[in-house]
Amino acid sequence: MARYSKKSQKSVKSAMHRKKKGTLTSGRSGKKVKSRKQAIAIGLSEARKKGAKVPAPKKKKSAKKKSTAKKRTTAKKSSGRRTTRKRSTSKS
Repeated sequence: MARYSKKSQKSVKSAMHRKKKGTLTSGRSGKKVKSRKQAIAIGLSEARKKGAKVPAPKKKKSAKKKSTAKKRTTAKKSSGRRTTRKRSTSKS
């Protein structure tokens, strides 16, 4: 069983040609694509939009979340400084 359909292979091939010409641009930023892997990813993405048989994109491995218990919030100290008045001692 083929991993990619003929339609998707064609779109990847055309994306690679556009990369070599220098006309392939990335989605939002519109910058020129320089990497081979990025050109393939764009070709597969276009094929998915057309409805070709392409496997789902690989999901990124997420770092294991630390299971730290939430710290209990204690009453916050007032942010204002407390000033102590000096008692005036008068020497007579």
